[in-house]
Amino acid sequence: MMANMLAGIAQFERDLMSERIKSGLVAAKARGKKLGRQPDQRPKSDRLAPKVMALIEEGRSYRWIARDPGISKNTVLAIVKRSPFKDSVS
Repeated sequence: MMANMLAGIAQFERDLMSERIKSGLVAAKARGKKLGRQPDQRPKSDRLAPKVMALIEEGRSYRWIARDPGISKNTVLAIVKRSPFKDSVS
C-alpha cells in the first residue's frame, strides 16, 4: 500500500513537471524564441574538423581517426561530407 502511495505521488510530480515545461515552451515561443538546436551548430566537430581532414589526407581510416578525440566514425564521415575540400580527399 505504501509503494502505491509513493508511486501516485511520483506520478503527480511528473505530471506537474511536464505541465511546467510545456507552459515554459509556449511562453518562449510567444516571445519569439527559436527552440532546439539551431542549424549548423556543431561546436565539437567544427573544432576538430581541421585535425580530422589532415588525418584523412594522411590516409587514415575513419575508425582510427575517431578513436583519438572520442568521436564516432559517423561524425568523421559527416565532417568529411561538410568539408569544402572533400573532392580532393577521395
